[in-house]
Amino acid sequence: MKVSLAWVKQFTDIDISTDILVKKIGEQLGAVEEVIELGPKYNDVIITEVVSCEKHPDADKLSVCMINDGGVVEGVERTDGLVQVVCGAPNVKAGIKVAWLPPGATVPSTYDTDPFVLGARELRGKMSNGMLASMKELSIGDEHDGILEVDVPAEVGQKFADVYQLNDTIIDIENKMFTHRPDCFGQLGVAREIAGISHKRFVSPEWYLQPLDRIKPGSEQLPLAVQNDIPDLVPRFVVVPIRDVTVGKSPVIIQSFLARVGIKPINNIVDITNYLMVLTGQPLHAYDYDKVASRTDAEGAVIKARHGDGNSELKLLNGKTTVPGNFDMVIATDSQVIGIGGVMGGADTEVDDSTKNIILECANFDMYKLRKTSMSLGLFTDAVSRFNKGQSPLQNDTILEEAIAMVQSLAGGEVAGGVQDARGEVEPIPTVEITSEFVSRRLGQPVQADDIAELLQNVEFDSVVDGDTVRVTPPFWRTDIEIREDIVEEVGRLLGFHHLPAHLPMRSMQPVEKDKLLSTKSAIRSQLAAAGANELLTYSFVHGKLIQAVGQDSAHAFKVTNALSPDLQFYRMSLTPSLLDKVYANIRAGYDTFALFEIGKTHIKGHVGEDNLPKEEERVACVYVSNASSQPAYYFAKKQLDELLDQLGIKGVRYEVIDHEFDYETGRQTLAPFDQSRTAVVKLGDSVLGVVGEFSSNTRKALKLPAGAAGFEISTSVLMKSNKFTSYSPLSKFPSVSQDITLKVAKDSQFGSIYSVIRDSFEVSSDYTWRLVPLDIYENADAKHYSFRLTIASHEKTLKTEEVNSMLNELAERVGAQTGAVRL
Repeated sequence: MKVSLAWVKQFTDIDISTDILVKKIGEQLGAVEEVIELGPKYNDVIITEVVSCEKHPDADKLSVCMINDGGVVEGVERTDGLVQVVCGAPNVKAGIKVAWLPPGATVPSTYDTDPFVLGARELRGKMSNGMLASMKELSIGDEHDGILEVDVPAEVGQKFADVYQLNDTIIDIENKMFTHRPDCFGQLGVAREIAGISHKRFVSPEWYLQPLDRIKPGSEQLPLAVQNDIPDLVPRFVVVPIRDVTVGKSPVIIQSFLARVGIKPINNIVDITNYLMVLTGQPLHAYDYDKVASRTDAEGAVIKARHGDGNSELKLLNGKTTVPGNFDMVIATDSQVIGIGGVMGGADTEVDDSTKNIILECANFDMYKLRKTSMSLGLFTDAVSRFNKGQSPLQNDTILEEAIAMVQSLAGGEVAGGVQDARGEVEPIPTVEITSEFVSRRLGQPVQADDIAELLQNVEFDSVVDGDTVRVTPPFWRTDIEIREDIVEEVGRLLGFHHLPAHLPMRSMQPVEKDKLLSTKSAIRSQLAAAGANELLTYSFVHGKLIQAVGQDSAHAFKVTNALSPDLQFYRMSLTPSLLDKVYANIRAGYDTFALFEIGKTHIKGHVGEDNLPKEEERVACVYVSNASSQPAYYFAKKQLDELLDQLGIKGVRYEVIDHEFDYETGRQTLAPFDQSRTAVVKLGDSVLGVVGEFSSNTRKALKLPAGAAGFEISTSVLMKSNKFTSYSPLSKFPSVSQDITLKVAKDSQFGSIYSVIRDSFEVSSDYTWRLVPLDIYENADAKHYSFRLTIASHEKTLKTEEVNSMLNELAERVGAQTGAVRL
């Protein structure tokens, strides 16, 4: 937010130095990013009068001018006290006052970039001492077809900066500091706050506080129907027609004030709307009435606020074309869209040099809906930056009245119909009661009720003291004041937080409860990294080609309209594709065997949470790749998953064959990259934990994966809910004993089922540390043989082989009772 001190000084006295003021603003209002002194740029620009103007004898487009600067510039050649300047502007003529850049002056538009210093030189045989400047050369606007004509009373020899208040300081305050303060996105609001932090009483202009009944419609009317179809999103939609305006340039002072705060001057009508926006924070918009009427089916003109239909194409003022969505707020006639509400108007109804009749609109839009519209369409304008902070709907009528007065003053015309206010429900201003004791206790120092009232009255709060109680009614532009704590914050800021005692508050020493999700992620990260996997951190967005390559359906993915880059079009529906996209690059780098994992969030369209908002699913995915091994990659991925679950203390996991009814988080998007004949569903109790398996041939071909590639993707949220993480247990100081066991099972038995039964059936006390590892699978015509190795150690003694063998016999009996397995 750029603040012009010259503009601010029109509303409040500032009798302190700029350095002190900037320090106070930083301490009590907002972080100052930059301070720009404009004065030095215009030090050498002088007001002069063109006394004579003759055509150049050797150039049709040049004129030889004699100018009078009152003799204030020294060291230039003069004839009868006048200075000769050659000028190519078509509007130069005798009798006008202009801005002269004498020899030795720096052209203001080049001052901050590559300074260009003028001199005295011949142009087609005629000496020119410096130049007569245009708006562009003076860094006020883009107009450079002619020189600037001084349009206010001024004396020859005066400094140009003095005439147009350009001995100014621009203070750039960081926008995020004003996120909750819509009034501070206007010069008027900042002026009020500067007065407040300086402990001075501020009074807003009379026209801003209430309508002055200045609108007097003329006898000739322009038919205009105003409708508000979405009053819940557009609390105020105030519109008025004005006829017979003359579109032209704005006064130089208005163009100057707009330019110095970063707004490009356009014409007097548009500049008025921008001037009032920068002054008050309330955006306005002007339409060409006749263009609106030509796009209306009914007689006259119709203008309404409604939802978009998702089909209407709109060419915007910035030259781009967009299609507002079904839930975007648009401004339309009865037949077509002519603007995006609160964002930008359409090019087909813009005010230009041919405009004779206009429609002025001063509306208010829902800040949350507007923010979504701006993001979805990728449009970020000065109006959006103000509306999405929550402008007050109680200021629209007063600001529109001032806009009408300015139009009539600067562009002529007369009001051609009454002001129409198609309004929705506007919340009343709350009154908050607070005691000095409540404020003092929270600020840490005594503050009297009278002092509280005075501080608030300085910024135009209605504050009434009743003993120790202060009844506070905020002004209509303070939409951020609702509760007592808001008043405490306001008092503390106006008083100066840096003046408050620096005492630490009393706090409980009770430790903060651990975040289960963070603990789960940390445990997963530690285990997979310890197992040799490498963690990746990739974008949450993926390219549509990657979605297609892994067999997913992009119709189930959220598409990003305003993407960071063309390669990041969709929210990812699972983590595995992001990992697979990095496999080939690592193989090319010379890595034959490796594992990659990532912990992150996924989003699937149509999958909503309890709050009816799109759900973010927390997951972890791991991909194992080997170019060297001939063994099925599935078992390596499953082993890595088993190790992870075992270290996390997760028991009772089942691996099941995928059937046609499998549904993992709205559809089969997570399963898509996998070969379903070589993939298992991982279940924990009644919950689907995820999937583990090898990848499909189409996925391997599209992403150049080796045959030895497999992986798993499981839900971090389900793991977190299990809440069975193991704690630290010391290693045994006694040696461990290893012994193998082989079980004969039926030919149709599945390894995963047998292994789960064995692992869950092995019962020993906490005095033992043990580990059961699969060794081998042998299959003949009649049965299968599964071999496992048990490694076990006692914390109390050295175990004997006979003791371990006894444990294995008991294990075999329990497994045999459940599965029919026989120990060999």
